[in-house]
Amino acid sequence: MREHAYAVYLMTNTRRGVLYAGVTANLPYRAQQHREHLLPGFTDRHGCTRLVWFEVHTDIESAIHREKLIKRWRREWKFKLVEARNPEWVDLYPALMGLAEYPWYEPPAVPGLGGPGSTLRFGRDDREG
Repeated sequence: MREHAYAVYLMTNTRRGVLYAGVTANLPYRAQQHREHLLPGFTDRHGCTRLVWFEVHTDIESAIHREKLIKRWRREWKFKLVEARNPEWVDLYPALMGLAEYPWYEPPAVPGLGGPGSTLRFGRDDREG
């Protein structure tokens, strides 16, 4: 049986700049949409094109709960969340696409991101209704 993955993520325009928290069932596609300014709204207006943090959940309810919690946090708390794993605020999109290394250690089977033995994949394609 294949499990699904849902990601809570943070996008920014620059180090310690404007932050956007979101949730998606298809992080690679959603990050690409933000990068290419295909989604009108907050991230487009503020130039939030850099994926700087994400975490994967196996059920949508926990992902949505976490996103709402993070959205209520103070900016400094969000900065600390990013800097705990990504102190240089590196854009994680290339690593997500397998074109670079993550700035932290990831075990071979990362939930939702493939790897040997991983059965967890991002769920539905966000392009579908």
